[in-house]
This record gives sequence, structure tokens and C-alpha cells, in this order.
Amino acid sequence: MPVTHQEVWQNCLSVIRDNLSHQSFTTWFQPIVPVKLQDSVLTIQVPSQFFYEWLEEHYITLLRKTIRKELGPEGRLEYSIIMDNKVQQGNGEPYTIKLPTANKRATQNDFVPMPIDLNRDNAKEIPNPFIIPGLKKIKINSQLKENYSFENFVEGECNRLARSAGFAVSKAPGGTAFNPLLIYSNVGLGKTHLVHAIGLEVKNNFPEKTVLYVTVDQFTNQFIDAVKNNSQNDFVHFYQMIDVLIIDDIQFLSGKERTQDIFFNIFNHLHQNNKQIVLTSDKPPVEMQGIKPRLLSRFKWGLSADLQVPDLETRIAIVEKKLYQDGIEIPQEVVEYLAYSISTNVRELEGALISIIAQLSLNRKTITLDLARQMIDKFVKNTTREISIDYIQKVICDYFNLPVELMVSKTRKREIVQARQLAMYFSKKLTKASLATIGLHCGNKDHATVLHACRTVNNLQDTDKQFKTYIDELEKKIKL
Repeated sequence: MPVTHQEVWQNCLSVIRDNLSHQSFTTWFQPIVPVKLQDSVLTIQVPSQFFYEWLEEHYITLLRKTIRKELGPEGRLEYSIIMDNKVQQGNGEPYTIKLPTANKRATQNDFVPMPIDLNRDNAKEIPNPFIIPGLKKIKINSQLKENYSFENFVEGECNRLARSAGFAVSKAPGGTAFNPLLIYSNVGLGKTHLVHAIGLEVKNNFPEKTVLYVTVDQFTNQFIDAVKNNSQNDFVHFYQMIDVLIIDDIQFLSGKERTQDIFFNIFNHLHQNNKQIVLTSDKPPVEMQGIKPRLLSRFKWGLSADLQVPDLETRIAIVEKKLYQDGIEIPQEVVEYLAYSISTNVRELEGALISIIAQLSLNRKTITLDLARQMIDKFVKNTTREISIDYIQKVICDYFNLPVELMVSKTRKREIVQARQLAMYFSKKLTKASLATIGLHCGNKDHATVLHACRTVNNLQDTDKQFKTYIDELEKKIKL
């Protein structure tokens, strides 16, 4: 019985899922739709040219192996790319691009616009967005924080996609495939900073455009006031005049059915008129609960990009950037210890740094590693630090007196291989990271290598007393 294109792609996804983090898989492979299978060529539909280019740049090897595993040595992949009334051709062995004949955007029948009173000419200025205007064009307070700029946003592998997409949006708001642009992550990883940076850059590039940042709570409270005052048309009219609408924490629309309905109509009007919509959330659209399906479908029209936990180098860069901005110098070993110790939340990292700076400036104390360790350890205990892969690698390299850089190198020296295997073992035991994520942090190894390392360590500690001593001492140091 011949297999279908859906079955082939599902088999591919089962392999791909095991080799990627959950967030990467959700962002880059869940939106893909299998289209057809013909002559060992699988055609898949992707949302944009940017999406296709990212797959080709970052996942080409994984895709090639997976497709050939399912379809044999002659297996190939074709892309059907949804574009905005224009196409771009590109080729690359063994993959080619097949362009669509029509753009599958929403039709006019999908939109249910709210009635608007167009007989309004009495223009006036308002100091903030929460005074309902009755005007054709308005000047508002965008509510953007000037220090949340792209210049102050430290780029790393953890946020490169979201940052690049945000910068592209700021250069052509409403004119890219990233509309809406939805940035999602856990708390404290820079979502709010990034969307403020987008708004500020739009204002710099297009001073005539109206940009507005609001939280969902502000939006909801304003809508409630409009209902109480029987001024819903004014409320809708206000938001329909925004050129770039930025809404923070969109997940808090959950369960608010009337607010969802009004936002659905505002969203449709803005999108239909090529106005830019930027959203943030603590999870991707596929995981949102309590949001109506028709609104969730709108969130999926553009790009959903995640911000991941920053790696060690990015955390060090964040600390150094903050110190440079404040004109303060502290020993490099203190910077590194701070970055090693607080690994899951940028907000907490900056909070610990502020505590150190306070000791320096207010109490006139010289910041030494011992003083910093006391302060940081106390701060970490108060914020229930999670053990990270980077921290495990640091402890192991310090224990064996090895440079951390060798942990991710390709060297096959016995002592480096052993340290790397120990890092994989403790990462699997003491963190919630997937095998694929652990392998990525330990020299870009696959999940099978991680499993092999864990088995090797287990076998050695059963047969080698000295090795068992290493494991016991390392575990105590990691858990300190």
C-alpha cells in the first residue's frame, strides 16, 4: 500500500522532534504543511521566503538525512512558499523550491468590521492613549521606554531569529511576511525589551507613523470603560488608526470573550490595511488555552519567534553591556561568576548585578570575588536557582583544570572526552533539558552520543573507585 505525503511527513517529524528542543520544533516545523508526494519528491508548504531560508541555513543536514531515510537515496524536498503577491525563485541541490499559484490569505468574507462614525473632524491632541478621541489623525504617547532600544539589546543564538525578524519589521512595518510578529518565551528573557525596540526603531525610521505599546490589562480596562460609557465605537476607531500596535502578554486575553471579539475586529482592520501588529506571549499559539480558534488562527498568519534561555557567552555580554552603560568596572572573574550562577532569567541576572553595583557605590566596598560570591549565592538562594548545563560544564572544567572552550571542541583527547561525558551525565541527571539540547551544548552531539556517554559514566562508576570519587565530589560541587 503506497504511503501518503502526510504519512511521510509525520514520520519525518517524529525523527526531527527527537533532535530539536521543544521551542525550536514548535517554531520551525509545526507550521509546515505537507502538500504532495510524487516520484520520491515531497512538497511542503512554508509560510514565507524567510522561513524557507532559515530552514535551509540551520536544518539542511537534518532535513536531508530525514527525507532520504523515508524516501531512499533519491528522496528530495520541494518547498511551496506563500508570498505577498510576489515570488522569488531559488535552487539548491538536493532541494528545490516550488512556488504557489495563489496566496492563501484571508478573504474579505473573513472580516467583520465594527461600525465607525466617519463624520468626525474635530482634531485635538491627547497626552496618552487612554483618552478616547473622535478624530481622523491623532498624536499620542506611544508609551515606549527609550532605554529599551536595539542598541541595548544583546544579541545571541538564543534570540537571533526574534531580533532579526523584529529589526526587519521596524524597517518595513506592515510590509513583511511577519505580520503579526509574535514573540514568546518564559518570563525575564527580554520580550518586552525587544518589542519596545521595534517600536522605537519604527518611530526613528517613520516619524509620521503612530506607534502604540499597551499591555493586555490596559487594553481590557480601556474596553471595559468604553462599555460603561457607551463609547465602544470611539474605542474601536482609536485603535483602527494605529499604524504599529504592540500588545504585551496577549495570553491574558484567555477567557475574556468580549475583549477577544473586539480585538479580533481591530486585528482584522489593521491587518487588512497593512498596519503592523506585534504581540508577546509566554507560549506559542498552539499552546494557548482559552483563546477563540478564529483569533488563534490570526496569530499564526505571520511569524512566531521564541526567545530561549541565553547561553553563557550571551549572559556575560549582557553583564558587560550593563557595566559599560553605567561606566562601572568590576573584576572579570566576578562578571563570569555572576553569569555562571544565574542562568535562566535575564531579569534576575540584572537584579543581582544591581546589588553588586550598590555595594560598590553606596557602601564604598571593593568588589572582590569572595564578596561577590557571598552576595550572589544569597541572591540565588532567594530566587531558587536552577542548575544549568553551562554551570555544570564550568564546575567540571574547574575541577579538572580544563578550559571550558575544550568542552565543545572536536578534540578526542581522553581527559576532554571524559569531562564531556561527565557533563552530559550530570546534565541529564540534574536538569530538565532534552537529550538533543544537552548534545547541542556539548559540542553539537546527537542524542545517541548523549545516551552513550551516560551509559559509559554509569559503567565506570561501578568498576572504577577513583572515577566514583570524581562523580561524588562533582555532584556535591554542582549542588552547592
